[in-house]
Formats: sequence, C-alpha cells, structure tokens
Amino acid sequence: MERDDGGLFLVNDALEMILIFDRMGKISYANTAAETKLEYGSELCGKNICDIFPNDFRKDGESFETNYRFGGEIQNLMAYRKNLTCFPVEVKMDSRTDNGTYVCMANDALEKEHLGREIAQVKKEAQQALKVKSEFVANVTHELRTPVNGVLGNVRELLDVETDGQKMKTLRTIERCCGDMNKIINNILDFSKLEAGKFALEPRKFHVRDMLDYVKANHMGKITEKGLEFFMTVSPQVPEYIIGDELRIVQILNNLLSNALKFTAVGKVTVEVLKTAQVNDRIELFFIVIDSGIGIDKADQDKLFQSFSQVDASISRKYGGTGLGLNICKQLVELMGGRIEVDSEKGRGSIFSFSIWVSVTEEEAKASSETDAVRTYSFVGDRAELSSDAQEEDAKKYGTPKNQEALSKNLSKLILCVEMENWEKAEMFMDMIRQLTQGAPREVGRVILKLKMAVQKENYEKVTAGFEELKTLLQG
Repeated sequence: MERDDGGLFLVNDALEMILIFDRMGKISYANTAAETKLEYGSELCGKNICDIFPNDFRKDGESFETNYRFGGEIQNLMAYRKNLTCFPVEVKMDSRTDNGTYVCMANDALEKEHLGREIAQVKKEAQQALKVKSEFVANVTHELRTPVNGVLGNVRELLDVETDGQKMKTLRTIERCCGDMNKIINNILDFSKLEAGKFALEPRKFHVRDMLDYVKANHMGKITEKGLEFFMTVSPQVPEYIIGDELRIVQILNNLLSNALKFTAVGKVTVEVLKTAQVNDRIELFFIVIDSGIGIDKADQDKLFQSFSQVDASISRKYGGTGLGLNICKQLVELMGGRIEVDSEKGRGSIFSFSIWVSVTEEEAKASSETDAVRTYSFVGDRAELSSDAQEEDAKKYGTPKNQEALSKNLSKLILCVEMENWEKAEMFMDMIRQLTQGAPREVGRVILKLKMAVQKENYEKVTAGFEELKTLLQG
C-alpha cells in the first residue's frame, strides 16, 4: 500500500481500475489494473480523463465538463484503450473537495459478465453432478433391494415348511440380516433425497396414541429378548389427532428406540411425549427417549448427528450401523420446524429429545384448550390423590398466589426426595410440578423439561442445578 499527500490509501494491486485526476482532468495516479486494461502502461499518468472517457468527459479550457454525477453512484460508461478500442465499464467516481482531486474506480463489465457466466456454468455442472449422484444412488439401492427381497421371500417360504431347529435358527438369522440390509438401503435413499433437497413431507391426520402403540409393537421383541423394562407415557395435553407426517415421525422414534435398545444391556428404556407450545392451530410436541445404556462421552456427542459418523470404530464393529440414522433424524426434525438434542454421560445412559411442530384440527384445538386445566395432587404414601386445592380455580392458573404456593411446596418436597434418593417419589412430585406450570412462559417450560429428564436419569447434580434455575425464574 502507498499513501499520497492528500491522505488517500491507494491499493496498487487491486483488481478494479483506480484512477486519480485533478480539476484539469490530468491523471496523477493509475494502479496496475488500469495501466494493463487500458494498455497505456506507465504512460497513463499524465493523460487526461477525457482520453479515457471521451463520450462523457470533454476538455473545457484548462478544466473539463461532464454530465457524470459525482458522489459514489455506479454508472455504466465506455472506456477507451490506447489503441482507441473501447469496452463497457461500471464506474464509481467521487470528488475530494479538500484538495480538488477526483477518484475513479472502474470494473470491466465484460469480465464481470464472463465471470457470471462461469459461475452459472459451475453451478449448473455441480447441480448436474448432484443429480447424477442421486440417480446413481437411487438406481443402485433399488437394484440391491430386488435381490435382498428375493432372498427374504424365499427364506420366509422355507420357514413355513422347515422343522429342523438348527436350520430354522440359520434361516431366522438370514431373515434378520435381510431386514437390516433393507433398513440400510432405506437410510441411503432418504439421505440421498435430503442431500439433494428433493425430500418432501406428507402431512395427514392420524391418531397419536395409535402411532405410539405401533412404534412400541415394533420393538417389543427386542425389549422382551433383552428383559428390559419399558415405559411409554403421553401427556394428557397431547391431542388425540394431529396433522403431520406420521411415517417420518415413526421413523425418528424407531431410530432413537433402536439405538436405545441396541446400547442398553440391562435396565430400562422410557419414551415420553409432551405438548410444550401452541400457536393457533399449530402445536409443538416434545419427545424424550431415555435409556440406561453405555452412554456417550461429552467430547463425542457432536459426532452423533454427522453423516457417516459414529463415536468410534468399535461401535460399528460391535453394534453395526452406517452412521446415517441420526443425521437423517436431525434433518427430518428440522424439516418439521424442531430440533434434536442429546444429553449423555459415559456409563450412565443417554437422553435423546426432539421437538416438532404439527397442526391440529379446529375441534382438537378447541378440545385441547378446554382440557389444559391443571389438576393439583397431594401424595399419601406412594399414591397420588386429588387435593382440595384442585377445586380452587386460582391454583390451576400459573402465576397466581395459590399456584406459586403450591409450586413452592412441591419443589421443596421434590428436592427432599432427591436428597433422600427416593427417585420414584421424586418423579411423582415432578409430574405434579409440570402440571402446575402448564401455561408458563417458554423458558420455564424448557427448564421443567430439563429438570424432569434429570430426575428420570437420577442425576443429582443436574437436578439440583435445574432446581436452582427454576427457583430463580419463578422468583423473577
């Protein structure tokens, strides 16, 4: 960089042409781009601006006259080379009143147009390459599916007639391998469509609890085989019917449940569904899948939602999988306007949660608002019973004095149960706190969910942290 006496910074190697001229039009500075493109070389300094733009600048005695509007506005002019050939340029000129000089910056419009065509061509070639790749993946996976389904069909026919125990065991293994292969093929197809931007959701009206029963039935064999405890709960605020892409919601839940069961040898797996927000006929559903499996290190959790990525190679060798499932889940959740998260510790299991936005019918929206009333419970032994406060309308409304009093009492009981490591009873108080905070601001709802997940995970540190955060919000 150089600096002239007027204080202007002149960049000699700039790609655009830069000229400085005085009141008489005499050029006092030209950068390398201007010298090259105008073909004057070092002779350009000393020439007049009227020689460069003869159509727009004319000599007038010892000055020049022009119709050009100074002030930084870009205008299209014709610039002339030394050999008097011309080319279009985009020009921006400004005057310096402090020293009576003018600054001209110009870009070759032909080069810009050529560059634009090159960029368009590169974009077109990239899109074509993506199309070819997508078509190749689709064709290959379809071709793979045909022989796999052929093998699967023949195996099932043999299973109907085979009586030898050892042979049936082998056939069952082949059947399961074919099923796994079909899942991998479907994942590759979905991933290809999502990457190509050709994936479209197909919303329709369906029954939420029937859908969840179907998901549960899909995994009962593995649950029974491993002897795991399994719990599935749905908040009463979740409507009976919603409008969304049932197939893709099932796909997300199946993937998360498959992983939970795959990585859990002993213990339990829990699925919860909550309604966390409503805007007109749109509601936000929040799904939680909790397991007591091998868990994941904090440092490795960012890898989970990347394509073709697993925590380490031993996971793939021991448990199988392509590393596509969670990436597809993430993209599907985002298509539905939500987000997916994981909270896990090595050796202490994992909590996967995701939110999605779906629609409800007018009837369901009305019914939902009517059933959002909060019921208050008291606990006698291990049983929950309706208290007298349930009859008082104020206790049902978040933020009222009685509501805040009930919340304070139940938070105290919750933390007492946690200190005594009575986690079963803590979960009951947590359910009551969640009901008392229906209709609370969104930030309160988020803390309630985190606290609930920490209680279910029996994580003392996170429960106490969530408890303090909730107390602060409630007092604020």
